[in-house]
Amino acid sequence: MKTRGFEIAKGFEDEGINLPVRKTKASAGYDIEAAEDTVIEPFEPGMNPTLVKTGLKAYMPEDEYMMLCNRSSNPKKKGLVMANSVGIIDSDYYGNPDNDGAFMFSFYNMKSEPTIIKKGEAIGQAIFMKYLTVDDDNADGIRTGGFGSTDKK
Repeated sequence: MKTRGFEIAKGFEDEGINLPVRKTKASAGYDIEAAEDTVIEPFEPGMNPTLVKTGLKAYMPEDEYMMLCNRSSNPKKKGLVMANSVGIIDSDYYGNPDNDGAFMFSFYNMKSEPTIIKKGEAIGQAIFMKYLTVDDDNADGIRTGGFGSTDKK
């Protein structure tokens, strides 16, 4: 029986994607690598963040989510900050019909020159977390899509 973990997302099966690992027994996060070379241009007002593919999807119990966090060295060494500060992957994102649950990191580059991310380079961490609900919670919606689908009407 599977409880939580990572799998290769559809379309990335033959791309040499490494499943995430923790580097030490006290590490909270699993190190996530880039699925392909990506160039992140310097930030300019009004530009969209660059989405860095991981080629991964994650499964977990219904009362959990996965938090995507930047590497602590990314801002200083590479000028990279996450556009959403922290990413939240809900349990029902796994296997969705739009993108199979493949998750990405959303970055802005604060340096004055392009930053190059190489395939296989560590770009962030994933941390699994439990969440709580309020007494009168009555959410009954069902995910019908992928990235950004929970705010679609």
